[in-house]
Formats: sequence, structure tokens, C-alpha cells
Amino acid sequence: MRRIRLGDTGRSFAAVGLGCMGMSWGYDEEGRDENESIAVIRRAVELGVDLIDTADQYGPFTNEVLVGKALRGHREEVLLATKGGLVVDDPATYRSHRDGRPEYLRGAFEASLRRLGVDHVDLYQLHRIDPRVPVEESWGALAELVKEGKVGALGLSEASPDEIARAHAVHPVASVQSELSLWSRDALTNGVVDHCAREGIAFIAFAPLGRGFLSGLISGPGDLPKVDGRHRLPRFQPEAITANQAIVDRVRAVADRLGATVAQVAIAWVLAQGEHVGVIPGTKTRRYLEDNVAAGSLTLPPDALAELAALPEPAGPR
Repeated sequence: MRRIRLGDTGRSFAAVGLGCMGMSWGYDEEGRDENESIAVIRRAVELGVDLIDTADQYGPFTNEVLVGKALRGHREEVLLATKGGLVVDDPATYRSHRDGRPEYLRGAFEASLRRLGVDHVDLYQLHRIDPRVPVEESWGALAELVKEGKVGALGLSEASPDEIARAHAVHPVASVQSELSLWSRDALTNGVVDHCAREGIAFIAFAPLGRGFLSGLISGPGDLPKVDGRHRLPRFQPEAITANQAIVDRVRAVADRLGATVAQVAIAWVLAQGEHVGVIPGTKTRRYLEDNVAAGSLTLPPDALAELAALPEPAGPR
């Protein structure tokens, strides 16, 4: 599996990482299993996955505790990444607001260290830019954490090229995390992926499996767990699920020709968008973890890439 340079830090990470959000937040609330999630994280490390991604928002707070517990005895084997800047108002509806004030970010970061049980993180990411606070102010506060040796590198999430450039002028941006998948290509069309390539910034794609839809395992609302945040999303409404099966069917046709799974083709397509592009698919089972990691060794031939580039637009906004 290829490795992705983390900006100009001299560090790198395996192209397929692990997003831990779904273990504590957003998906299948009644089916969470802390012991299995810990086993998944530790198996990921065994498989060479070294980017482990979490955030204080997930839970809220409980995912960082879970990740910290799983990494005891394995801390130095991973590039540990977390995020701050999104504050949960109502866990039941996932409603959150942005807070990029320097004093808030400092307190949020210190709380993350305590929950993770570590004295530093390798990558700290501004979860969202607060429109009420100039990004330069938020970024300057985070740069102080790097100077203090508490953070190895800084990243942004869901930022525009202009915002990335403004932050980069204050302190190097090592990574940008945004959604990118076969049915969410905004990061390609808005120039973020290209901007990162030009500036030597790692691009980390979250939800490369379309929040699970591109695994090919969801053919109707009944395939979603009863208590699951995806029931609220436009693309997971009954009519949209039916319409979006056309996308999965075409990806499955490619997968069948290549002897791969639908999920592996979806992940491999994201990785094909640039040598600087990595992915953090989330999973709560070791079986799907191993399937996802294997995608890092799948190279899509030109005809498959052309076929996937021609997929129809999904029904419903992301």
C-alpha cells in the first residue's frame, strides 16, 4: 500500500486509514459494541493501518475515550488524529455549532488529550471553520500547540482553497479532510484536491463509501439499523435509495470484472484521484476492515476509471 506524505512534516501514513466516528456517533446507535470496536482498531494496527482518526464531537466525547483505550500499548505505532471546533448542541439530532475562538480551541484540545490519555497528538484538525472568527485567529491558536510540542501537525476539515491558503500563510497546513466518494465529488469540482496537490498537502477523504451506501449492502431503508442518523439524510430516503441503486449496480459490474468487492472499487477510485489522497473508511467489524484495507492494493485499469467517471449524479444532496 502506498504512503501519503503528511505535508512537510517528514511523516507519512498508509493510504487506507481508519475513521472511528461510527463506533460512537451517527450510525447504528443500538448496535455499538465497545469490545469489538477496540478489536477493530487493534486489528487495523496489525494490518499496517497507522492513521487513526477521531474527534471530540463524536459521542460527543466518547469516541476519543474509546480510541485512547484501544491504543494503550500501541500509541507509537500510529499517527493519531483528532479534531476540535464543532460543539454538539443536541446529541439526539446531531445538531452542532462551530466555535473557532482561540480560547475555546485551547480548552477543547486539552480536554481531548485527557480523554485520549496521551500527552500529544500527531495531527490536530480544525473540524470546521467558524464564520464568526477569522481563520487566521483560529489557526494561530492551534499553531501555538505545535510550538509547545503538544501537536505534530495541523489539518483543516471541509475548507475551501482560499481558506486553506489563508491558514497556510500563518502556519503550514499538513492535511485537508473532506468528503470524497463516487457520489460526493465536490472536493474535485471545487478545486480542493488540486490545491492540496500543488501545495504538498495531504488530502484525507472521509466517507469514501458514501456513508455505507457504496458498500452495496443497502437496497432499502430496512437495511439501515433502526436507530441510525442516516435516516435523516436525503440520499437515504426511500425514493433516493431506489434511484441510487443504479450507481451501485454499475460499480458492482466493475467490481465483478476485477474480482473485487463493491466497497474495494469505491475506495480504490478515491485513491486514484491523486498520489496525495488517502481515505479513512469507517467500520465497526474486523471483516469489513480487512476488506477496506485490501482496497489499498487494488489498481483500477483505465477502462474502469472511465466507466466510474461516467456514473450518474446521485439522487438527493449529501
